Amino acid sequence: MSIPRVGGGWDPEDESMWRVSGRSIALRNLAVSTFALFLSFSVSTLGALVAVRLNQVGFDFSRQELFLLAALPGLIGATGRLVYTYLPALMGGRAFTLASMASMLVPLIGLGLALQDPSTPFWLMALWFSLLGPALSHFSGSMANIGEFFPKRNRGTANGINAGVGNLGVAAAYLMAPLVVGSSLSPALDCSPCALHRACFLLIPPILVALALVALLMDDVPVARQSPAEALDPFRRMNLWLMAVVYSCGFGSFIGYSMAFPLIVSMVFPQSGSDWFIFLGPLAGAGIRPVGGWLSDRIQSGACVAFASLVVMLAATLGVAIGVAQGDFAIFFWCMTALFLGTGLVNGASFRMIPHLFESRTTAGQVTGAVSAFAAYGAFFVPMLFRLDYMQALAALAVFTAATAALTWFAYARRKAPFPC
Repeated sequence: MSIPRVGGGWDPEDESMWRVSGRSIALRNLAVSTFALFLSFSVSTLGALVAVRLNQVGFDFSRQELFLLAALPGLIGATGRLVYTYLPALMGGRAFTLASMASMLVPLIGLGLALQDPSTPFWLMALWFSLLGPALSHFSGSMANIGEFFPKRNRGTANGINAGVGNLGVAAAYLMAPLVVGSSLSPALDCSPCALHRACFLLIPPILVALALVALLMDDVPVARQSPAEALDPFRRMNLWLMAVVYSCGFGSFIGYSMAFPLIVSMVFPQSGSDWFIFLGPLAGAGIRPVGGWLSDRIQSGACVAFASLVVMLAATLGVAIGVAQGDFAIFFWCMTALFLGTGLVNGASFRMIPHLFESRTTAGQVTGAVSAFAAYGAFFVPMLFRLDYMQALAALAVFTAATAALTWFAYARRKAPFPC
């Protein structure tokens, strides 16, 4: 049976079109997009999972070099998001997703081969880690594309599903790492040979499956082409920069802590034996993200959900600091899990706020991609902060969270806020 394709008259706000075919087309594209995004997050997380184990397989890198390797995909990926945001409109969502997923095969093969040779120099290892970054960039193009399929009333939930299930790729990578590579975060608990290259090669078959699904099932939504001046217009609006701060505190913290988490645990709590449950933090943050979007749609206020979640994040950050200072892994771990939960709720709420601050569907999609690009720098800056000093890093992140909560309350959440959403 042939699959109906999106035509030039596509308009998800048209109720009759939505009931007849729009909903099924949107859900089909959402399912494939989410699977592709799930894999892209798994690829981007490889840097953190591999860095923490490099010295166990014969490499001799310093603590600073290991944190730098874990941070490099975030630096490249965040910068790439500024470009990827606009690619679906230029190439079409289907062609963009095909090209983006295919490009991930290069670093997977290259890094997989390099990991089998302990004499690989640091500069070459840094190059392969950097090339994992575009997998993180995929997010902004995916979000800019998928929002075009849904009417405004459903966009918070749809974006929450796409991003939330996609973010589960981080947790899945954490969960599978001990099984696949055969090594623990704690050298004292190692009981089998470590084969880091298997983590790279394991992702190649599902990416090939994703390429086939994208080619067969995804559509290109007709989007009006914009001039450079029109494309840059959202950057002149204050709400883009305000939402960049809010989302940076949410997703930036999520992805930043995800990249630093294994190294922090291995260096601060080396005897914890946490391999089999460390995935719970990223799982909690990713899993609750759709709830943040749904709850925001339900109470018709993403701002209120975001503000309350930022308060939770602040309290959890202070708890993490206490756990590190006292050397208490239980306090550290459960407060970190609460922190991940808070980031997920902020992320889901943010994608309900943006479509209500920017009326144009195209502009809202571009703003979503742009703010996600700024937020992704958390994957670089958070590990780099922990590279220097753990307590100072947590203090800086607590101050940033408190400032973001105050900004969210004043601009969006209070009764007489200038931009209620």
